[in-house]
Amino acid sequence: MSIADFGLYRQVADLANVVGVGYGKKTIRGKDTNRKAVVVLVKEKIEKKKLERSSYIPKNLAGLPTDVIEVGDIRLLNNRIEIMRPAKPGISIGHYKVSAGTFGAVVYDKKTSEPLILSNNHVLANLTNGDDGRAQTGDAITQPGLYDSENGNLEELTIGYLEKFIPLHLEWIAPQCKIAQFFERIINKIINTVKPQYQIRVLRESEKANLVDCAVAKPIRPELIQPAVLDIGEIKGSQAPSVGMKIKKSGRSSGLTHSMIIATDVTIRININNRETGLFTDQVLAGPMSLPGDSGSLIVTDDNNGDNYGVGLLFAGSEQATLFNKIDHVLQTLNVTLTNKEE
Repeated sequence: MSIADFGLYRQVADLANVVGVGYGKKTIRGKDTNRKAVVVLVKEKIEKKKLERSSYIPKNLAGLPTDVIEVGDIRLLNNRIEIMRPAKPGISIGHYKVSAGTFGAVVYDKKTSEPLILSNNHVLANLTNGDDGRAQTGDAITQPGLYDSENGNLEELTIGYLEKFIPLHLEWIAPQCKIAQFFERIINKIINTVKPQYQIRVLRESEKANLVDCAVAKPIRPELIQPAVLDIGEIKGSQAPSVGMKIKKSGRSSGLTHSMIIATDVTIRININNRETGLFTDQVLAGPMSLPGDSGSLIVTDDNNGDNYGVGLLFAGSEQATLFNKIDHVLQTLNVTLTNKEE
């Protein structure tokens, strides 16, 4: 908006119901008069007799006639964080204890052929290792994630229930050794007498590296989800990632983005949260293409033939890079397929 336009807006900004101004043409009873006009945008057209005189829109502004146009309640159009039924991959979803992530894809159980919702463990299963009580099979999965919900009504938002997850292992874990536990208790008793706000934790290095960060949820009813990825379309199957491959994804936060694979067979330490890290191996590195909330997005081929093949499952990133699991590892560990036609 130019300075002149901003000044024009200021002249009517305080009038009841006005949300904006612009330039257009004067219409009378739906007919274009071909006369230039200042277009005044209102949430709702209200009969003049119901308005206070102080709220009347001037007949002329900036030497031009005015034309009032009803535009409703204008807001950002981001259906990725709204309730969508049937829900498509590429939109907000999450475990009821998690803020929000991305519904990555519809996958199919190899035994039953039932459609399932695919995303990360840290999106659908709250970062659980299976023994920590963070999540369990049958937990409610909401769409959108609770962070994106205005009312937070769990019953209304629940789209399915946690069906299966691959445990996530931290790089450093609490030891089961009784000697170490005894040592930790004694040290903390001593510290408590001097600095009660401090505490020591004895940890041991985990010998387990993570291959995937993935989980699936079972929808309440199959018709509540559909397989076409938002802004991408149907997925034909899977392909192995390779250096230089062009890729794309559809995610809750940054929508449709594109990048290229930089490296494969990556072993890397990932910040799980402010205090914990996890080691991941046989991962794929791509350029920047994600924001927080895009976790769980399906990474898809981006070539000129128009066919879409799943390549990986996005789980981590920064302003400079994106990390994702190889799709074959995800499918094999969960015992699912990307299409119901796959063997």
